[in-house]
Amino acid sequence: MKSPSSNPDCRFESTAEFRFYEELNDFLRPQQRKQTLIYRFNGHPGIKDPIEVLGVPHTEVDLIVVNGASVGFGYRLKNADRVAVYPVFESFDISPLVRLRAAPLRTTAFIVDVNLGKLTRLLRLFGFDTLFADALDDGEIVAASVERQRIILTRDRRMLYAKAVTHGYWVRAVKPLDQLAEVVKRFDLANQLKPFSRCTACNGLIEPVEKRAVMDLLEPKTRRYYERFYRCPACRKVYWEGSHIDHIRQRFAEYLW
Repeated sequence: MKSPSSNPDCRFESTAEFRFYEELNDFLRPQQRKQTLIYRFNGHPGIKDPIEVLGVPHTEVDLIVVNGASVGFGYRLKNADRVAVYPVFESFDISPLVRLRAAPLRTTAFIVDVNLGKLTRLLRLFGFDTLFADALDDGEIVAASVERQRIILTRDRRMLYAKAVTHGYWVRAVKPLDQLAEVVKRFDLANQLKPFSRCTACNGLIEPVEKRAVMDLLEPKTRRYYERFYRCPACRKVYWEGSHIDHIRQRFAEYLW
């Protein structure tokens, strides 16, 4: 039997119970999900620190309840506290409580990391101002998000632990169309979709263009089978509604048509 002094837990004076709800469990190890977790600590740390130590970025948290009372990130953890942590609420109003996430941005705009290039093109296809940060490191993405008032979309959850991040989301899905559906639902964007309004290549706003004006740029089959065309004034790329658009229409019919 080990003596009390040899027990590693003896160096901690206090314990608190944490329980994470709904999609916040995605950030926990499988054996921790939907379980009460014991957090051991000394002193009175700010409650945001143990939440992130346990694996959940602060940008994903909308409500913290300690011993039955709503608290903010400034709350100092105490011995025997019982902590419930909730994600963003979409179905009801929690405004009487201490809501932790910053207010929504006035204009929805994204900055997307290098792992989400196909999602970037889909977001632009549906009209969202989306900066593809393929040439930026994590720190530069965070700085650009704050400076330009853009929501970070990433597959790297570690980026969202940065203290400066106010608007960010870890994309769970792997397939691009599933990612798009996830982002539309997560940020309640159904009423903001504007298909065929942005250039998927450069993010510029595209405009309808007469077929005869771009005829020389089209392949023979495209000239034969399509009549509606768009062009980006910035990069001059030409678009038309090909078969892939029909597939996207079917997938997102409830939002678009």
